[in-house]
Amino acid sequence: MTETTVTRGDITIHSRVDGAQDADAPTVVFANSLGTTLHLWDPVMDLLPKDIRYIRWDKRGHGKSSVPDAPYTMGQLVGDAEAVCDAHGVRDCVLVGLSVGGMIAQGLAVKRRDIVRAMVLSNTGAKIGTPAIWNDRIASVRSHGMAALADGVMQRWFGEDFYQTPAMEPWEKMLIDTPAEGYMGVCAAISGTDFFTPTSGLRLPTLGIAGSDDKATPPDMVRETVDLIPGSDFRLIRRAGHLPCVEKPEEYAGILTDFLTRTGTVA
Repeated sequence: MTETTVTRGDITIHSRVDGAQDADAPTVVFANSLGTTLHLWDPVMDLLPKDIRYIRWDKRGHGKSSVPDAPYTMGQLVGDAEAVCDAHGVRDCVLVGLSVGGMIAQGLAVKRRDIVRAMVLSNTGAKIGTPAIWNDRIASVRSHGMAALADGVMQRWFGEDFYQTPAMEPWEKMLIDTPAEGYMGVCAAISGTDFFTPTSGLRLPTLGIAGSDDKATPPDMVRETVDLIPGSDFRLIRRAGHLPCVEKPEEYAGILTDFLTRTGTVA
């Protein structure tokens, strides 16, 4: 494992490489959700195939990355992803994006087909929510802080089997520890994004993953998005919410491994 700081303009982006360290190794890049760090993927890392290079990063405003003033744009988030991939010499990767990470994946796939060979769109959409919803969320954080938001978010993130169990506590803490400025900044980026038209022009192997109990990006939203791309596949994880890689890591890793095998990433 190595950790690297990528400089982009006046901000720094924290990234991490697990597994193979050779730039020529098959590469999987993970983009995480709003209110989480790159450690969102920790539950599945040891369950995935070896001899693959796995790259993750903290979005601007999250984790160990810089926290510039809000608002942010989706173009900035996609540009950050591009900078991380270029810094690590990534070409022809499988890009796995969850929630806003899935929006970043769509944007990067449209912009840089040399970087993205195949894509997993997990618990995401071409458009998520409405500007009114996101403006209300931003106003709530500005007035009351992250802690006041936490319980409502946990109910949208997790299914009943996981919600309010001890296993939920570190994820709730991760959300609360997210800088309010960073959270509001990414909310603004999501609010202004509609990828229906650009995503419908993509032609690359694509898998959609949804959780049956996801209240943030319901299965129909995920299916509608991946159906924009001809030949795409869709998998539903039952009794899981918005973060199935946390709730059902074995099943999630199995689905990813199957896709990596079918796309030739794993021999």
